[in-house]
Amino acid sequence: MVRDSRSPGRASRSDHYGRDRNSGNRYEESSRRANDRDDRRRDDRKDDYPPDRRRSDRDREDYRRRDDDRREGSSRSQRDREGGNLTIDDERKYRDSRGGSSRRSASPRARPSRPRSPSKSGSRSPSVQEEDKAKPNFKPSGLLAAETKMVKHHDGTSTVLKYHEPPEARKPTTGWRLYVFKGAEQVDLLHIHRQSAYLFGRDRSVVDVTLDHPSCSKQHAVIQYRAVKEKNEFGETKTVIKPFIIDLESTNGTHVNGEQIPTSRYYELKLSDVIKFGESNREYVLLSEDAT
Repeated sequence: MVRDSRSPGRASRSDHYGRDRNSGNRYEESSRRANDRDDRRRDDRKDDYPPDRRRSDRDREDYRRRDDDRREGSSRSQRDREGGNLTIDDERKYRDSRGGSSRRSASPRARPSRPRSPSKSGSRSPSVQEEDKAKPNFKPSGLLAAETKMVKHHDGTSTVLKYHEPPEARKPTTGWRLYVFKGAEQVDLLHIHRQSAYLFGRDRSVVDVTLDHPSCSKQHAVIQYRAVKEKNEFGETKTVIKPFIIDLESTNGTHVNGEQIPTSRYYELKLSDVIKFGESNREYVLLSEDAT
């Protein structure tokens, strides 16, 4: 029995490959016809708009370029998908890179706001600060100190003292005196060695020495005796009680020997110093019983 030179297997494979080529050619031909048909429809549709609503040539060219890119990407993805070379995720990434249509939005999604933890520098968010306000506060409020400086009067009123003596306050061992002069005339003599501090001002209910001039404050200044350490000529350290004056942030200040002293600071007084309070003409000369 004589066999044919062409085997059935080879003939079927050639026919199969021929059909694949023909189907591919028919697919490309149909795609080309569809593109031409879309171009003709687009050219016909642009004349339907009135003159004021027609797009410019540049807009039409941009739209045509984007449309061509989108069709090219879809046809390429379709061919790759049929060949098994492109997945759906790869197609989405390709569309995003080409600027084509995609389900994902171009703008990033807004992340939910989270309260920031306190930084190392100690700054906190407003929410943490509000929570801290609700917690009990055990810090000193200053009310106890104000109570110790408060002077109650017989009529039920009270006055808060602006000054409190320091721990080194001591009574003087020297008989200090203040000679009060108004011009060239001596008008008063004050003995200021019986206690460790003397308060000067216009408030008669709390002060030790009254200042009647209106330029003086209610609690103007204080003469304070303090125990300080100093070295003698032999290098020995000993404790000495010296007079100091401090201005209690008065309105017109305190002057020693014609110069205004700093407020809220101790200023050491020397023998024969001349003190003036505010704009008063009275002069207070500091002397001791030993000097007289």
